[in-house]
Amino acid sequence: MDLIYAVFRKHTTSSTKSLQNFECLHEGHTLCSVSSQNIVAFTTTTEIEDISGKTWGSHVYVADLNTPWYSHKVVSNKTGVTALEWDLPGDKLLVADTAGNVQLWSFKDHILNDWVCLGTASFPGEHILGAAFFHNGKKISLVSEKKDNVYYNEKFTHLRFPPSVRYFGGRPMEGCLVISTTGMVGVVIASREGHQGSPQLIITSDSLGSTRHRITAVDICYGKNGHFLVAVSSGSVSLPIQCFRVSVKQGDEKCVIMSQALPSFFLQSSPIKENQYRHVSQLKFVVREDADSLVVAANGDSGCLIEIWELREKPLPIHKLFQPKSHSSQTEPFKTVLWQHQSHFMSSSPVVCITTSKLSITTTMPPPCYVMVALADGSIHCLYRDSLKQVATASLNQAWRQEEAPSSKQQRLGLRISHLDMSWLGCVLVATDTQGQLYLYRLLPISEPGGPMTVPYACTLLEYCLVTGLDWWDLLVSLRPSMMDTVCERFTESFNRQLQQVQQFHYVQFLNIKTSLYRLTVNGQSKAADLTSLLMLHSVATAFKSLLRPSDLSSHDKGPAESLATVMMDSLTDVDKVLFHLEAKEFTVEPSTLQSLQQLIQWVADLALNLLARLPEQRQPGKSSGVRHAFCC
Repeated sequence: MDLIYAVFRKHTTSSTKSLQNFECLHEGHTLCSVSSQNIVAFTTTTEIEDISGKTWGSHVYVADLNTPWYSHKVVSNKTGVTALEWDLPGDKLLVADTAGNVQLWSFKDHILNDWVCLGTASFPGEHILGAAFFHNGKKISLVSEKKDNVYYNEKFTHLRFPPSVRYFGGRPMEGCLVISTTGMVGVVIASREGHQGSPQLIITSDSLGSTRHRITAVDICYGKNGHFLVAVSSGSVSLPIQCFRVSVKQGDEKCVIMSQALPSFFLQSSPIKENQYRHVSQLKFVVREDADSLVVAANGDSGCLIEIWELREKPLPIHKLFQPKSHSSQTEPFKTVLWQHQSHFMSSSPVVCITTSKLSITTTMPPPCYVMVALADGSIHCLYRDSLKQVATASLNQAWRQEEAPSSKQQRLGLRISHLDMSWLGCVLVATDTQGQLYLYRLLPISEPGGPMTVPYACTLLEYCLVTGLDWWDLLVSLRPSMMDTVCERFTESFNRQLQQVQQFHYVQFLNIKTSLYRLTVNGQSKAADLTSLLMLHSVATAFKSLLRPSDLSSHDKGPAESLATVMMDSLTDVDKVLFHLEAKEFTVEPSTLQSLQQLIQWVADLALNLLARLPEQRQPGKSSGVRHAFCC
């Protein structure tokens, strides 16, 4: 684990030790959450620009992980924010607090520094402890047995994963599910467009179990049949870790919540008795889309205990009178589902936060993943899922800047980690301390725990981002500079082997990924600029092609744009001969439409004349071939 950067708050330069200079005024429980587009949302107890502690509350900020020093405030809450979650596409942000308020926020016109509230749901008197958006049913994974295949459609597969809540016909609904400390399960559904384009919210609540009981730790994951699996704890190790299956169905203006109790379990008794672990502090499913493994953390006087439990199907011996009858002489054993202890990890410091992988990239079962543990002493431990073997470790004390004064270092000795979250590819870890300051760590690749990032694995992750639409920035910061050229060449070679329709569908995303790779190479700045121009020209060409909608086509196999591209492939130098091979009626556009695009057409004409004028000056052949080819096409 390597520290990539740390973003600290502004501190006063005054040498007087007044009450306003105490950093304790800025401390409190903070949260952080990373979206699928590598946008981090985090909370602070005071505003970032405040150095006096007068804006105490709970403030939600967002920032791009690539430029974390440019943070933008989403909302300021008077009550503490207890849940911060992104939806799967990374467009919406859920903010829940101790007063039972659930707010849904989204980008306004896809701008990071401008946010709009989609709606607010209130559950009075409820302390929201956990939340999760509905699953949209889209899940793409890498087939382990076919990871070396050439074609994307063979290497990656769409897994059957039903949406959490569906409209009539199976279309997924948008909404979220929340759990409170009193055992309440609440559902907020954005049913349809309301006034001024905002969604109309349907709010429903019910009891998680047959009776309401106190909950101190909770985690939610997605089941394979469209349901939620909820694990809760009442805080004491003498009480069981309970699990519930929660299903949500939407009818005619009515939402129904169904909760079913599943097998529960107790922690291992031997280490608890020996080390006096009494309080269950954290629950976390190993993978958010895998309901078969759960991480449990308990604190005590002598440190912490972390255990992994797996849901297994086991035969249970019963009396022969109760055994099912079979036509054969051998009776089949009765099978039941039970939680089984797999492994544990112990430390001399209490645990503060646990985070795990958001998704499983491969179809390997059990999915390989990390369990990240933050302890009260400021250390972060990276544990491998199978045996909780420690792969790497880091400390918050390493984030001090060398140029700071000793007094400033001494003040930061009291800082503690408050929350952790991993990126969706699992390449980086984001940590926030009690003052809302951010720390970004580079993680080792999960394909080979403890080993370096390899070129084949990096190319596979880039292809996965190309197919799924996930952001790949966290992968770029994990690559070594010497790997960039090789990764770019191999990624381009793999893309060129795909079918023509596949290349056309992913072409824009391919240019974006390739441009970002060239920007990180020593001699690739000119290529990155060329690809940026090519992407812009491709967008202009797509806009022009969308205007060509003739009622009568000369060829049903090809449209006007494809016919023009075919003619341009021939060695015709006379423009009149090119126009002779085209049908004028297929390129007829309404005058009002042409008038609205007059500036863009003029820009394209100026660019064409400029390229033709500079063509004799090109001393390096092929320097601007990409731009010229895009214009001609």
